[in-house]
Amino acid sequence: MNSKTIKNIAYELGADLCGIASVEKFKDAPSGFNPSDIYSKCKSVVVFAKRVPSGALYAENCIPHTYVSEVIVQEVNRLGAQLCLTLEDLGIVSVPIPSDDPSEYWESENQYARGILSLRHAGYLAGLGVMGKNTLLVNEKYGNMIQIGAILVDIELESDKIADFTVCKENCTLCIDKCPQKALDGETVNQKNCRVLSNFVTERGFVLKKCHLCRSVCPNSLGLHGK
Repeated sequence: MNSKTIKNIAYELGADLCGIASVEKFKDAPSGFNPSDIYSKCKSVVVFAKRVPSGALYAENCIPHTYVSEVIVQEVNRLGAQLCLTLEDLGIVSVPIPSDDPSEYWESENQYARGILSLRHAGYLAGLGVMGKNTLLVNEKYGNMIQIGAILVDIELESDKIADFTVCKENCTLCIDKCPQKALDGETVNQKNCRVLSNFVTERGFVLKKCHLCRSVCPNSLGLHGK
């Protein structure tokens, strides 16, 4: 089994992007959040993504964006589970990583959560894109409108090269300036501030994504332009 074969399987299952990073690339991950902390026999991380329909960004109402986000998360999770089943039939142990919740790490005071594996950083290490000042992974073709998933496998695979294109111009601060919650500083996101709108809870208990300006105002939200 090689990297090309696994990528082809992922594409056949519906992935729009797929890359691979060896577990050694995660040596700088925080303790407890390394792929080998999740699965001690992990040798490679297969990272994949699906496009998020961009039309929801143009709606004045937040419901379309909330809806499509939920749908794509489930699609990515299903893709990951099916990829695991396919590889298991080929004799490869594979551990699925959720595309979003659930997670364990939580700082109540700061409203700060951390997934068991940072999928944005995994995507970067697997060559799917680079991180923008809005802290989102930006792909060269699809911009930041992607939903990422991953699986951990027990075989050594050839890693993809880290993307070397530039996303954010040095003097561009659109996402930082437009954030209504002042949650961005160009390097990190203040989750406590962000959650007020990105995870807004209605009186009926619905969780709405009332803000996506960090995505939509980015000149590269739908891919790199003016290269």
